[in-house]
Amino acid sequence: MEKQKNPIPQGKYVPATRSGNLIFTAGMTSRKNGVLILTGRVKAGEPLETYREAVYQAADNALTAALNKLNEGESIAQVLSLMVYVNAEDGFTIHSKLADFATDYLCEKLGDAGIAARAALGVASLPGNAPVEIQIICAVS
Repeated sequence: MEKQKNPIPQGKYVPATRSGNLIFTAGMTSRKNGVLILTGRVKAGEPLETYREAVYQAADNALTAALNKLNEGESIAQVLSLMVYVNAEDGFTIHSKLADFATDYLCEKLGDAGIAARAALGVASLPGNAPVEIQIICAVS
């Protein structure tokens, strides 16, 4: 895959770090060119589809940051861990279904290597009032 421009950090951190054959990304929200494409809490009464694009963008940002840590000839062997943080309002309980969008995106880009051990967590808030934040840990081959 051709390298894309890294997501723009919103603080004093790097988009991803690498140690040996492991890549750890920062938490990535659904920013495109530094601007959130969707804001607000994930609502229990709203169709999940409302949040698909935001989850895809956050997953894309994390994957882009990871890919940019690869050397020529390397690839992502496996996404080992996927953390999905959901800025959920009270009453929202289907965090894992929202996280499925991130898994779907990673599998679309990486095949079976995109399926990871995963946690989907509801949180009280996220930076910039983002609806989701995603972090991945990848193994390199």
